[in-house]
Amino acid sequence: MPDPHDAWLHWRKVRDELTGSHPQSPLAAESRDGFAGLAYFDYDPSFRVHAAMVRSEPVEREIGTSRWSSYRFSRFAIAEFELHARPHQLDCYWLEGYAGGLFLPFGDPTNAVTTYAAGRYLLDTVKGADLGTHDDMLVLDFNFAFNPSCAYHPRWVCPLAPAENRLPVAIEAGERLARPG
Repeated sequence: MPDPHDAWLHWRKVRDELTGSHPQSPLAAESRDGFAGLAYFDYDPSFRVHAAMVRSEPVEREIGTSRWSSYRFSRFAIAEFELHARPHQLDCYWLEGYAGGLFLPFGDPTNAVTTYAAGRYLLDTVKGADLGTHDDMLVLDFNFAFNPSCAYHPRWVCPLAPAENRLPVAIEAGERLARPG
């Protein structure tokens, strides 16, 4: 969609529909009755940035999961970007197993306050969460950040945001943990 806000509204609608009804929903079946939708921060265009993808020597890493295991990833690039007039970077990973694809988890000071304690995902091409590029730069729109499935039910095993991908700025954009009360 040409308008990022309209795309975000559509993404929220579809994400809520799938979360509330899909057989592979992260919610337990009994929690889906009366499901009114996930909680989100309001859309904030200042959290949409473009990142330079700086290739790096592939480095294999075992990234911890929500259980006792780990998944093997290869860091293949670093996304360098400015957010709120400050430079930041996030390691970009390629998932070695499963279906492959770009994976970009991150953590920030909202974790365990208003978002999942172990971080959120920004890009996961296995799940179709990829906004593409603009002028040869990767689009990073934190308004589309989402909690991993394990945030909703322990039956899911999810890779968590590694220490290298912790941002010092609060990302008050994307999916929250609970509806504000």
